[in-house]
Amino acid sequence: MHSNSRSESYAAAGVDITAGYRAVELMKKHIARTKNEGCLDDVGGFGGCFGLSVGGMEEPVLVSGTDGCGTKVKMAILMDKHDTIGIDAVAMCVNDIICVGAKPLFFLDYIACGKNVPEKIAAIVSGVAEGCVQSGAALIGGETAEHPGMMPVEDYDLAGFAVGIVDKKKILDNTRMKEGDVVVALASSGVHSNGFSLCRKVFEIDKNPDSLYAPCADLGGKSIAETLLTPTRIYVKSILALLEKVDVKGISHITGGGFYENIPRSIPDGLCAKIDRSAVRVLPIFDLIAKTGHICERDMFNTYNMGVGMSVVVPAEQVETTLEILGAHGEDAYVIGKIVAGEEKIELC
Repeated sequence: MHSNSRSESYAAAGVDITAGYRAVELMKKHIARTKNEGCLDDVGGFGGCFGLSVGGMEEPVLVSGTDGCGTKVKMAILMDKHDTIGIDAVAMCVNDIICVGAKPLFFLDYIACGKNVPEKIAAIVSGVAEGCVQSGAALIGGETAEHPGMMPVEDYDLAGFAVGIVDKKKILDNTRMKEGDVVVALASSGVHSNGFSLCRKVFEIDKNPDSLYAPCADLGGKSIAETLLTPTRIYVKSILALLEKVDVKGISHITGGGFYENIPRSIPDGLCAKIDRSAVRVLPIFDLIAKTGHICERDMFNTYNMGVGMSVVVPAEQVETTLEILGAHGEDAYVIGKIVAGEEKIELC
């Protein structure tokens, strides 16, 4: 603790720098959980240091990704539950970089808040740490910025930045994808971290937040709030295990833009992912969103993951092995389509 560092003038302007020091002290135990062989120093310096081991790679390539949690943060604030939103921040970054075959190395977070409440900040970081543990990344640094006047004192926003590594020859670039390859879905845990502005509109969350907390029969007795706040699933360790045994041709992280935007990102020109709509195991929360908001199916599949958090394209002869490996790592994986010739990179039928 920096006992000599306090500015009464700055505190009068709305920034309590001692609260920042207290938050760092509270979060250190969470950060310690994420340490791996690459960590070189403690949190609190001007930069996080990480010792890079190429592990026999011929041409190591660093892969980076950055993202936030969108307006899902609003749900955490409404529920006054802050210890899982950090998982979402990590997931949005590491699930992206695994799509090119990169193993996450480390993560940094950024929290902007109206008022620094150390216990709340530490709770947020505890979720970030949990996401790092789930993905094998080290939390080597971050920043908490108090912004009085820019946002209400109870508000905050959260973003992150991840770096991973992959041997250049193993980067997934979809050039080997061909007709007859199979599209396998990895089930999502829920809405994940996209489409929350539409969720808030559909359920009139800003006008009637109390309606979120009642048990909902359509959700098996869970409340809408609890269901929406379910953390984004992290697929890193499952995909890394798959890459060791299967000739994966492409991976898509199904985020904002749903099926129509994200699956085509892993499909080369001249080929099309033909998705069997009836095979997609749509989660109840999506049916409820569509019914309550009178949203057409096309818009739902163009906004949400619909129960599929990630898709992988594999050779037909390796589908059984793919399902076995993913299942052994706790994934609910199943076939949803195949690769065919076509100008449109995705077709739902």
